Amino acid sequence: TPNTPDPHFLHQADWLSFLLHGKLGISDYHNALKLGYDVENLCYPDWLQQLNLPIQLPNVLPPGTPIAPITAHLANRFGLPTNCIVCAGTTDSIAAFLASGASSPGEAVTSLGSTLVLKLLSQTRVDDAQYGIYSHRFNDLWLVGGASNTGGAVLKQFFSDEELRQLSEQIQPDRPSPLNYYPLTKPGERFPINDPNLPPQLEPYPETALEFLHGILESIARIETRGYQLLQALGATPLTQVYTAGGGAKNNAWTKIRSRHLGIPILPSQQTEAAYGTALLAKNAKTNPPQQTN
Repeated sequence: TPNTPDPHFLHQADWLSFLLHGKLGISDYHNALKLGYDVENLCYPDWLQQLNLPIQLPNVLPPGTPIAPITAHLANRFGLPTNCIVCAGTTDSIAAFLASGASSPGEAVTSLGSTLVLKLLSQTRVDDAQYGIYSHRFNDLWLVGGASNTGGAVLKQFFSDEELRQLSEQIQPDRPSPLNYYPLTKPGERFPINDPNLPPQLEPYPETALEFLHGILESIARIETRGYQLLQALGATPLTQVYTAGGGAKNNAWTKIRSRHLGIPILPSQQTEAAYGTALLAKNAKTNPPQQTN
């Protein structure tokens, strides 16, 4: 019908944002990266524009760019001020990075959740499909990242939360474990080793559960260190400090083990909620509005 808008491609975040401000077809260059958007030249590549797609690609803005006020009916429904401005967003992992407090080249955030995710703020862009490494634009810097299949999910296979707490308190983190594992829940690794058939290595089993836990924590710390070494070997800014997010950030013994391997300070994230990072993004954009892209 004449009043029906042309079909648009939208990410989930774009759709939710549209419901708030009513402007169809707007995205940000963090969400649009995996759509094929060229975040270095801030445009769609020629090959994508020449596909003659039967849908409209979104207009891509820098994250945090003010878009429009919230719609009047939503402002009335939720008791929000009518001058509340909705801004272009970001991804959840980058929002968590923003919340951490990291802001200078060489600072990084390790997320110790069910998997192990590294993000290093760099002056140099690094992309390597072999290891699943890619870079998000971060103003005039680059957020270089990689994700391993090791992490907290392996710990959950063998220990309850209470066992983890009690045993971790008994670990002497300044004494290296002689056990050399590669903790995985199932075969396959992507970073810092790219091997879809890499088997879990969790043997030999020592005499006590305490030694077993120590060995797993020590081994994940080695993988984290190897990951940051790989990012730097490929050209990322040298690592200076690491913030930690995720459940593993609460484990003091593990933090000390990781710091020993990395040889640099490790701090807890200043804020652990990704929503705090998006609030900072909107606040900073209001103070220093960025220029829009094409």
